[in-house]
Amino acid sequence: MALKVKAIEKKLKFTKDENDPGVWRYVMAPELYTALNQKKVIREAALRSGVSQGVMQACWDAAGEVIKAWATEGHSVAIPGLGTMRFGLRSKSVDDVNKVKAGLITARRIIFTPNTELKEELANTTVQITCYDRDGKEVKRVTSTDDGTVEDNENGSGNTNQNTNQNGSGQSGSGNSSGSGNTGNQGGGDDGGGGFDMGSGE
Repeated sequence: MALKVKAIEKKLKFTKDENDPGVWRYVMAPELYTALNQKKVIREAALRSGVSQGVMQACWDAAGEVIKAWATEGHSVAIPGLGTMRFGLRSKSVDDVNKVKAGLITARRIIFTPNTELKEELANTTVQITCYDRDGKEVKRVTSTDDGTVEDNENGSGNTNQNTNQNGSGQSGSGNSSGSGNTGNQGGGDDGGGGFDMGSGE
């Protein structure tokens, strides 16, 4: 298995000046990331497990309901073979208990923490890069020789250690702004005052 990526030559501008000529850079993006519908996933899981699709669908639905129910009660819920999921909050910090109110909450979040096995699987997966010039012509193919570092979304740092922050205290890090909503300053409040994530670590 391999992750397929394309590097396309694009003109980038770093200012709003209309006279800025910009610079040409090769920008990488996923090539074959497609959304698989639930029916196909159920069918494949049923085939691999040897149970009927109806039974697999019932188990799938039940597991989803259990995860939703327990996560909304503040638990960190195990997702078999993948990791854990919990809900959290982004909020502003205040210096006076009398200022604490619901309005300090700026966002509700879904936090997924992959397990070690999933991280190792990603780290060991080959990345194949196809390069295209500004005219759309394929000019090169290369297999990545990176060290397989997997970003830890809990800490916003690029490492494979699962140093998760399940007790709700804020942690900050570098993060990767091109990724998903899980950025580096995960626990930081919008005012820079150190907000929190809420969720128990069971």
